[in-house]
Amino acid sequence: MLKEERQQIIMETLRRDGKIVAVDLSAAILVSEDTIRRDLRDLADAGLIQRVHGGALLRSPAGASYKERQYMSSGAKVAIAKAAVSLVRNRQVIILDGGTTTMEIARQLPIGLRATIVTNSPPVAVALADYPDIKVVMIGGHLLSVSQVTIGAAAVEALSSIHADLCMLGVCSLHPGLGVSIPEYEESLVKRIMVENSAEVAALATVDKLGTGAPYTVAPISDLTYIITEPDAPDELLAPYAAKGITIMKGKK
Repeated sequence: MLKEERQQIIMETLRRDGKIVAVDLSAAILVSEDTIRRDLRDLADAGLIQRVHGGALLRSPAGASYKERQYMSSGAKVAIAKAAVSLVRNRQVIILDGGTTTMEIARQLPIGLRATIVTNSPPVAVALADYPDIKVVMIGGHLLSVSQVTIGAAAVEALSSIHADLCMLGVCSLHPGLGVSIPEYEESLVKRIMVENSAEVAALATVDKLGTGAPYTVAPISDLTYIITEPDAPDELLAPYAAKGITIMKGKK
């Protein structure tokens, strides 16, 4: 079997099953595990998969810049934001993570909301400045320009002293086994403390981020309270998350 044929089988299997186990695939297509591992290395180098112990997952497509992501899945993000806003209550302390979906949440909040919103996203903080009764706490640190968020020790230290009622978490990759993961190490540390210091956590995920993996773990899937996704997300794709006790919310059209 040609290398291109094997790699096509690998990608088709990942899209169908959500994961590859190297030993199982080698037996199924009658090639050695070393051959499968070489194929997985090549696909990982091409940015198509995320290797994990014993196999691989699909890699999230969320590698584009903040500016580029503003124009991707815009309708889905609006629908997710409308559903997310239904969780917001007056007098809450809310962590609003960075990202283009959380930016849409900032735009969808009711104008009379009385709450404190903590964010490490300068664009989100600016968008919230028009709300007269929202107190905005801007987390400092150094700017990760590709994501338009602040990261680093200063950001982690500031968030460690905040105990929020709700965290709206921007998601790069979400997998029932691997949990929440992200391509940037320092950003993973900031997101981790957001999750740890929030009573409830809502992960905001378009369908293309479900069942994918990235190098740095933010939190296990059990740390999530809600997953909010697109209106037309397939139920079979969401079933493994619901089975772990997470409340699934679909966006509002």
